[in-house]
Order: sequence, then C-alpha cells, then structure tokens
Amino acid sequence: MAKQQNPRRVEPGDLRSQRWFAPDDLRSFGHRSRLRQMGYSAEEAEGRPVIAILNSWSDLSQCHTHFPQRVQEVKRGVWQAGGFPVEIPVLALSEMFMKPTAMFYRNLLALEVEEMLRCHPVDGAVLMGGCDKTVPGLLMGAITANLPAIFMPAGPMLAGRWRDQRLGSGTDVWKYWSQRQAGCLDACVWRQLEEGIARSAGTCMTMGTASTLAAIAEALGMTLPGAATIPAVHAAHSRMAAACGRRIVEMVWEDLRPAQILSAAAFDNAIVADMALAGSTNAIIHLLALAGRAGVPLSLDRFDALSRTTPVIGNLRPAGEFLMEDFHDAGGVPALLAQLSHRIDRSCLTVTGQTLGENIAEAEVIDDRVIMPVDQPLSHSGGTFVLRGNLAPHGCVIKPT
Repeated sequence: MAKQQNPRRVEPGDLRSQRWFAPDDLRSFGHRSRLRQMGYSAEEAEGRPVIAILNSWSDLSQCHTHFPQRVQEVKRGVWQAGGFPVEIPVLALSEMFMKPTAMFYRNLLALEVEEMLRCHPVDGAVLMGGCDKTVPGLLMGAITANLPAIFMPAGPMLAGRWRDQRLGSGTDVWKYWSQRQAGCLDACVWRQLEEGIARSAGTCMTMGTASTLAAIAEALGMTLPGAATIPAVHAAHSRMAAACGRRIVEMVWEDLRPAQILSAAAFDNAIVADMALAGSTNAIIHLLALAGRAGVPLSLDRFDALSRTTPVIGNLRPAGEFLMEDFHDAGGVPALLAQLSHRIDRSCLTVTGQTLGENIAEAEVIDDRVIMPVDQPLSHSGGTFVLRGNLAPHGCVIKPT
C-alpha cells in the first residue's frame, strides 16, 4: 500500500474525543467539569487530540521497570505536538512471574486494550510493552479498536556478563544449569550467574519471543524505524519514547489507522523478518492472531513458503552468536530489511506516514558479522520449518537452528 500523497487532515471539531467534550449539554458539562476537577484548564485539554498511553507496567513486570520514566517522556512528546496525553494502565503480563503461563492472559489483555480505547474519550494510542505476550495483546486490541496507534517497544536489556563470558538471558541458563546439576558449579558461582545474566531493565537480549515480536512489529510498520532494537536503558530509548508521543498526534490529524497499515503484504514482510532472524516459534501463534484481527487470511502454508526462500542473516542467539545490543549497533531491523529488500514489499504504509521502503532507504549494515550478507547467510532457508504427518495432521513448527 503506497503512501497517500495528500492525506486527509482531521478538523479539530471532528476529533472523536469531541463527542465527549464539545456539545453544549448536561453530559458534556459533566465531562468538562471533571477535567477541571483534575486540574486541567480548557486551554490545555479542549480541541486537542486526546492520546491514550497504554502502560503495561507493574512492580512484577521485569521487562518494563523503566516505564515510569518512559511514560513521562511519551507525555512530553504528546504535549510538544499539541496533544493531550492520558495514561491508562493495562495488564502487565510478566512471562517470568505469571504461572503457569502468561499466554492464558494474552487475549484478556487484547480485550482490555480494545475496550479501554472504545469506552474512553481518546483519539489515538501509544502502546507501551515488550514482555512476550504483552506485545501481541496490545497490538490485537489496537487492531480491533482501529484508532490511530503506535507501538513503543520496551527494548532489550543489556548483555549479561559473568567473568569473561557474555550471557544471553533465557538461553545460557540451560547450559549452566546442566553444569550445576552435574556438580561443576558451586553455590557462589551460581549466585554470580544470577546477578550477571539480567543486568538492566528490558526484555531478554536474545532473539527470543520478546525480541522477535518487537522486530515483527517494526516490519509490520507499527513502530518508528529502528525502535525494536534500542536497548531499554539507552538514551536513544528516551528520545524514541518522546518521538512516539509526537508522532501519534500527527497520526490522529492524518487519520492513519492500523487498518491502513496491516495489509497481507505487511504480514508477509513480518514473516520474512521473523525467518531471517530465526525468530521464536511463538511468533507464528501471535502472527496468526494478529492477522485474524486485521482480517488478513494467513495459514501455516504461507510461513512454510516464505521460510523456504528466506535466508537466516541475523546471527543472533540462540541460533547464532550475538545479542540484541550488537544487532542494534549493526543497524537493527532497518538494516536487516534493507538486506532483504528484494524479498519484501517496500510499498507498505507504516506509522511514519511513509512506506517501508522510504523508512529503510538510508539503512546500512554496520557489522556484517551480525547482519550477514544474503549470499553468505547463517542458513540458506528460514529459521522455522513447518512439518505435517500423522502426528500433526494440521501441521506443526520446529526450529532447525
């Protein structure tokens, strides 16, 4: 889908939030008076795009511990662009702490997001999330609500460290646990590993579910360019948060909605990115759900077809060698997609109001050990295989790497 040359500009009187605040009636009097109750003047709130900041923070959401600061930075961007920011807390799905699995609550989060956007006087939304099931839950709800929305990834944590070893959270622990069980690591060393494997706020810094879904969100066109890989504690992450706030206000004026972005071609782009990164098999479950919300037909056959023709060029753990910090410094998702430019649809519209091709036009690979050349890949076919047989007549997936 190409960029619109003369996008329609929404008039202030046509803002969705004006249904609550503009009429000269008793109900709107009540709405306006409650804004005054909260300390907002008419000049601050009325006639501006109202931006919902959906914040999936909690004290038990380890991926999102930096969100109290980030939400203030998003608000700063909204104010700068002439909007009116309102923070709305939503479910914090901590993959680490929720038992038996956060997957039980993904659809509940999607429902909550949809209803929070539907029932409140808001014109657009910034979706703040990163932990595994949070990303699809936020996006699913936003797709169904179909208000202008932009996703702000939580960002990966810093690389782990123990002695002279770089540690990957969520992957290297299995190796060291085997050594611990074999009696090769004492309690002191085990404690050192605990303290070194996850050293900052952010998602797991390997190409696990969280990193895969952040990259997919960017390939779909739902994030700012380069947003998926910025480390959570990097100063650039603060700047990106403010940029999300500024951009969502413009998206409201442009009336740019998920339905205009999430085409069948956009989902193909996301699958290509997933396969090129040897991403988590969980991504398939979530992409199918996202496509269903967007009304885009998608099946395992499409994953199979694109996997067979997409080389793995992201040399990232657990399939490869490097971590998310390295991926970001090497050029991130824009550089990866630029390497795959003949395998993706560059005409797809994105939240920037530009096409994917325009977003990645200046991207370059800084380190080809991390983002490998297409003709010298980690693997010549994608990171997920689709299998069928008597044990799985409807299909199953497996990672060969």
